[in-house]
Amino acid sequence: MSLHDTIVALATAQGVSAIAVIRLSGTDAISLVNSVFRGKDLNNQPTQTAHFGYITDEENVIDEVVVTLFRQPHSFTRENIAEVSCHGSPVVVKQLIKLFLKHGARLAEPGEFTKRAFLNGRIDLAQAEAVADIINAETDNARQAAINQMRGGFSKEINHLREELIHFASLIELELDFGEEDVEFAKREDLKELILRIQSYIRVLIDSFDAGNVIKNGVPTVIAGKPNAGKSTLLNALLNEEKAIVSDIPGTTRDAIEDEIILGGINFRFVDTAGLRETEDVIEAIGVERTRERMKKASLIIYLFDLSSAKLEEIEAEEKQLREINVPYIKAGNKIDKADPQLLKNLERHDFVFISASQKNNLQALKDKILSTVHVQSVKTGDVLVTNLRHFQNLTLTQESLQRVLDGMKQGTTGDFLAMDIRQALHYLGEITGSITTEDLLENIFSRFCIGK
Repeated sequence: MSLHDTIVALATAQGVSAIAVIRLSGTDAISLVNSVFRGKDLNNQPTQTAHFGYITDEENVIDEVVVTLFRQPHSFTRENIAEVSCHGSPVVVKQLIKLFLKHGARLAEPGEFTKRAFLNGRIDLAQAEAVADIINAETDNARQAAINQMRGGFSKEINHLREELIHFASLIELELDFGEEDVEFAKREDLKELILRIQSYIRVLIDSFDAGNVIKNGVPTVIAGKPNAGKSTLLNALLNEEKAIVSDIPGTTRDAIEDEIILGGINFRFVDTAGLRETEDVIEAIGVERTRERMKKASLIIYLFDLSSAKLEEIEAEEKQLREINVPYIKAGNKIDKADPQLLKNLERHDFVFISASQKNNLQALKDKILSTVHVQSVKTGDVLVTNLRHFQNLTLTQESLQRVLDGMKQGTTGDFLAMDIRQALHYLGEITGSITTEDLLENIFSRFCIGK
């Protein structure tokens, strides 16, 4: 595989559609398409222009197409790009791609167009990852967070911090050359002030990861409780459809039932689970054990209490078990229309949301409680959130390296050890934007992209 090859791939989704777009990139991309195109001479056409004609294999017309040209460096990859818009028949797409392969192109690897954009300096690594996030965004908040990152504000700030650190690192390195003369080019007080400022900014970014991760990946939310508490009824009410089977017979739900709903721009994956109880039914027991495992892995638990039959001491015992799981939870009291008024009064100080899932009463209060529990607000243009686990890990490692510099200065550590920790911090920051990369890192990132992007 060579970066000088002309690559080709379907850029639109697989399957039957009105149109499909086949993308080619490389030095010879435009001339390659021109060799099978019947219309204007594409080699003589300017960049960012579209041209109608026919693609032919010798005398056989394959399809009528529109070819859009992007000449280097004014393209996504900074190479010559030709995008062929054809009819969206899988047969047509297959024939066209086979024809381009026959004339010298090769199939693109996953993410290879974006990888070339990065390697050719069109975007940095953080922006490249944002491209994949935009493609996979399932909510408007996720889209906006990815757009903000792709526009480069996050990268610019990281690069600015890196440049300031490089300046001090070079001064300390210079001191080492004059070790015998005991000179200090990098004023320690100025270095301390810079590191504290960088740490403060990085702390904000690290703290934003919880919200950013929720916006990007959604919130796995388990609906749990004893049998017949109304878990399946609540799932159906939230989804506004009959997703789960509802029955008065305890133990009806024996395996997890999942579906998604968007609340406040956040994607929640609700999981209706088997009722929690001791049982001799082997199949139901497996379902109960799976429920407990799901609860431990969830980001949020909605625990449903059947207020038509529950006693206060039972509720307190169940909540004690909930706290031991150490996952954020919401206590929802169901069947308030059948509840003992004295029980409701006793539970008022227990931070309950009272609902009737069957009557769909007070569901909005439950939704508001869900959103307030995950602490996520709408993403605005310009907001910088860390949504990528790799970035989060690198920022955390940077913070640790910078703390070692501060500790070293406090203990009177020599310049060579300070320089070592500063270089380590620079390395971790550089990996975020791709100033420092390895082949394994690039392979790991771009292999997750779709082919054609």
